[in-house]
Amino acid sequence: MAPLPDPDLLRPETALPGRRLSELSEQAVRCTHGCCGASTTVTDGGDEYPVTVTHPDLAGLVSVQLRTGEGPIPAAEQGGAPVDSEDLLRDERWPAYRALALDSGVRSSVTLPFQRAGLTVTLTLFSFRPGALDDARHGPAQALGDLATASFVRDRHYRAALAELDQMGTALRTRPVVDQACGIVMHVLGCEADAAFSVLRRVSQTTNRKLADVAAALVETKGRGLERELVSLAR
Repeated sequence: MAPLPDPDLLRPETALPGRRLSELSEQAVRCTHGCCGASTTVTDGGDEYPVTVTHPDLAGLVSVQLRTGEGPIPAAEQGGAPVDSEDLLRDERWPAYRALALDSGVRSSVTLPFQRAGLTVTLTLFSFRPGALDDARHGPAQALGDLATASFVRDRHYRAALAELDQMGTALRTRPVVDQACGIVMHVLGCEADAAFSVLRRVSQTTNRKLADVAAALVETKGRGLERELVSLAR
């Protein structure tokens, strides 16, 4: 019986991406017959490209693909479907990857891509024997990859929600100060609230300071000595 997935794969708030990738690759190796090692990658299209491998010798197989843009990982990411290499001794695709794999004793590999919500996770399984991974795409590794990808997506949503809550909390805490600053600007310029807020925002943009900091400074000085500057910004 295949081992059950580690519960941490399902906890977006408890594991760092590198740790979760490592757990995915290690569990995939344990539950895939004929597999000698695995690698995982995750990307959202940005510059960061976390990678984990179950053995140091496999790191080169991943890096050569990312460096050249050729190999089963780029092919799986672009095509959105598993990429098999049943026997690298006879497979003439991706010369750099093929040569390095054979030099490491790897004869076959399969790369499974998992794409969801703008995120792409790849799980590559390696074997010392040709044709040993024919059933891997339908085995437990597929389920593990699906679970890990869902966990990454939930993690992103979780962190985005926390950031939004933090921003809302900051806005609520600074609102009274901003309102006071607007009142001072309204008094100095004899303008309406919307115009006063526009002046504060312009000061924030031109001085590259946060709106809350500008408001706090204005409240502290009660606008003294800033009348001429406020008038010029209101024009």
